[in-house]
Amino acid sequence: MKETCYTQLTNGHSEVRQQGRTGTRRAHTLQEDDAATEPPPQGTTKPRLKVLLADDHPVVRLGIRAVLQQLPEIELIEEEATDGREAVEMVKKHRPDIVFMDISMPGLRGIEATSRITKEFPATKVIILSRWETEEYYWGALRAGASGYLLKNKATTELAKAIQRVVKDGEIYLAEDIARRLRKKFPLQQIAFVKSPLEDLPERQREVLQLIAEGQTTKAIADILRISAKTVEYHRAKLMERLHIHDIPNLVRFALRHGLISQES
Repeated sequence: MKETCYTQLTNGHSEVRQQGRTGTRRAHTLQEDDAATEPPPQGTTKPRLKVLLADDHPVVRLGIRAVLQQLPEIELIEEEATDGREAVEMVKKHRPDIVFMDISMPGLRGIEATSRITKEFPATKVIILSRWETEEYYWGALRAGASGYLLKNKATTELAKAIQRVVKDGEIYLAEDIARRLRKKFPLQQIAFVKSPLEDLPERQREVLQLIAEGQTTKAIADILRISAKTVEYHRAKLMERLHIHDIPNLVRFALRHGLISQES
């Protein structure tokens, strides 16, 4: 079944509904005058939400951690992941309620890590952290199973709202800037997911492409993925054939253009 997304106005709010094989998920997107989340009544005790941070930039992790430490309902896991593989392993170890996941990390990018986590640990909610505002990226994140998508430049101001919508209300949360643009562009219309060409690549080929784009040698890629150098060369050849790209510099440009790596990588 083709996955689609609907926007509609309900009680003065704009909602995004994601529909696919697993049913429909509802995304609440906030109006500018939405009230802050009300605290629970005094005298009630609720289990704290375990949160894992996954980002290869220490400054980003530090900023997110500083905000989350002020929320009494949050229990921050001391360990932090710096790439997608570490994130998957730490979810296995700690079983967090929420993972704040960078969309672009070395080794295994956030989209692939999100897909693995949400399939293997469906109780864990993943909220993507990204600097990309284009439809390809946030729909791609939702297709991978993410429950939220925040823009890094404003993430710290929306953390509490995102947690409320995703965990407590069971909804999808989109960054306010994205939500505002969607309300203006698609007030009552059905829109389709914008599919990234990366989604047509087998997982192993995406991994090889990412490592090539990060400047890794054939031997280093073989060591990282625990495969032979000949297998790396095979996947590289298949990549070039599939993408109609015939040299490494253009493979790197392709990876950058589609968010497989960031300019900082």
